Amino acid sequence: MSGPSGTAACPCGGGAYAACCAPFLRREAWPATAEQLMRSRYTAFALGDAEYLLRTWHPRTRPERLELEDRDWVGLEITDRVDGAEHDMMGIVGFTAHWVAGRQPGSQTERSAFVRRGGRWVYLAATPDAE
Repeated sequence: MSGPSGTAACPCGGGAYAACCAPFLRREAWPATAEQLMRSRYTAFALGDAEYLLRTWHPRTRPERLELEDRDWVGLEITDRVDGAEHDMMGIVGFTAHWVAGRQPGSQTERSAFVRRGGRWVYLAATPDAE
C-alpha cells in the first residue's frame, strides 16, 4: 500500500505520514493504543485500503467485504478518548471525520469502541449516543 511520500503530512493529522500511520498500513507494526488504531483506520479510508480496514475489524462485527465510498477524506478531529491506552483492554475514541464527494462536503461523527484481541487493538463498533 502506497501513501504520501517523504515527509508529507499523514491524512489523520498526526504528523508526518512516515512516522505516523505508514508503519501500520505497511503492516510493519500494530497500533499500541485505540487512538492510533482509529487514526490508522481513518488513513486507510483516505488511501482506499479496504484490506487494512477489514484486518483491523473485530471478526464478530466485521462485514464479509467492504466497498469504500467515492469520497475524499479531508480532515479528522479527535473529540473524546475513554481508556484505550497501551495496557487497557477496551477504549472509546470519539471523532469527526470530514469528507468531500464531488463538490459536496460532509462529515461523520462517531464514538468508536475498540477492544484488545490477541494482544492487538481492533475496531468493535460504533457506540450508541448517550442521551
